[in-house]
Amino acid sequence: ALSMLGTTAGLYVIPWCKESLLLTTLMSVIGGSMGILDTGANVLILNTWGSESGPHLQALHFSFAAGAFLAPILAKMALGGSESEELAGTEKTNQSVLKSVPTASAASTTPAPKDHHDGDFLWSYIIIGTYILFVSIFLFALYSKSSSAKDKSKGSAQKGKLAKYHWPLVGLLFVFFLFYVGAEVTYGSYVFTYATIFAEMTESEAAALNSVFWGAFAVCRGAAIFGAAFLSPATMIVISLVCSAASSSALAFFAHYRALLWAGTAVYGASMAAVFPSGISWIEQYTVIEGKSASLFVVGGALGEMCIPAVVGYLQGTFHHIPVLTYAVLVTSIMTVLLFPVMHKLANIPQENDLKEVSDSETRKALLTNSRLTEEEEEEEEEEDVKEWNDADFEVVEMNDKLKNSVTDSSPRIPRDSPAEVSLQPHLDNVLGDSPVVTDGSPGRQNGIVDWEKSE
Repeated sequence: ALSMLGTTAGLYVIPWCKESLLLTTLMSVIGGSMGILDTGANVLILNTWGSESGPHLQALHFSFAAGAFLAPILAKMALGGSESEELAGTEKTNQSVLKSVPTASAASTTPAPKDHHDGDFLWSYIIIGTYILFVSIFLFALYSKSSSAKDKSKGSAQKGKLAKYHWPLVGLLFVFFLFYVGAEVTYGSYVFTYATIFAEMTESEAAALNSVFWGAFAVCRGAAIFGAAFLSPATMIVISLVCSAASSSALAFFAHYRALLWAGTAVYGASMAAVFPSGISWIEQYTVIEGKSASLFVVGGALGEMCIPAVVGYLQGTFHHIPVLTYAVLVTSIMTVLLFPVMHKLANIPQENDLKEVSDSETRKALLTNSRLTEEEEEEEEEEDVKEWNDADFEVVEMNDKLKNSVTDSSPRIPRDSPAEVSLQPHLDNVLGDSPVVTDGSPGRQNGIVDWEKSE
């Protein structure tokens, strides 16, 4: 809300500014306010939606792309139509037209269109500033009613834990965004010049090529809102990097073919669309992202936006016959492709606490497994004991059967007229049925039967 309020103040004052120093100060205020907005909006979405912030981040950055795509069109509708405006645009892009315009006629037509021109600019600043003022008031109203939600978000953020290599990971993503945003802005800024000089396109064709790049960029950012609901941030980044590397290679080595130039520009714009919001969603899965970390990401993107186009412009001015733009795009794509696997590997390194938890869980599993094995061994031992007792019972029964059979088989050997026949049946009953031995009263017979029992 504060950043939007600062932007509103700058937009209201700029049309009335007559001094360059004051204008520079106001533009710096607007730039700083937009930097705060970029940082705060990303952190606000992460604190509000947490792990489900992917589609919301894509929607936020889609609004940036939609504004960048629609702003020139709306400005042309508001300011265009006059002959002086067309002449001014032509003077900036083509020096030959500037030489062909008579000085007297240009001077004579300057005063009246200038007033109309200033009036259009004045109302444009006032309308945009008023719109941003309403947004700022709306955000202040939300802030006044969001104390409980803010405390809740702070509590949820404090519960999260930092990655083992939090700041190295943030630093690598800083460099990653530097190359990514720098390549995005560089190609969008210089593709018109490249198309007219190296591809020998007309100005209308070059402008259409530039519109294809930003149009594909905006459309794919809109599609990424729905894609983020089904795909993980890492998957979206990998797909974007692969398409970026393929399209930048085609632009670097095969851009002299018109079809490949158009296709490569469209694919490159589409591949750059989802990288920044997906990168923030991706790192939020591994560590806590607060204001400091998010501000570093925005600063990295701003440095890339400032430095890489300047370097490419300087090199292109030095080496006139080399398409520096396409080679710079290829180099930045290679850098991002190399950086992301390193960041992914660094983010997945477990912390010492995680390793301790894993070892504790493995110890618990081992103890549970040993206890289960002990119980199983005890059950097996009980089953073996039961089996041994059953085997012993069967052996006793078999011994009784054998003994009974042996006695039955030996009984015919005794003569029937012998007195032992009388004493055999009681003895057999004594062996099998535990009944007392009954004899005929003859000691010799009884002793003989006892001796025969011992011999058996």
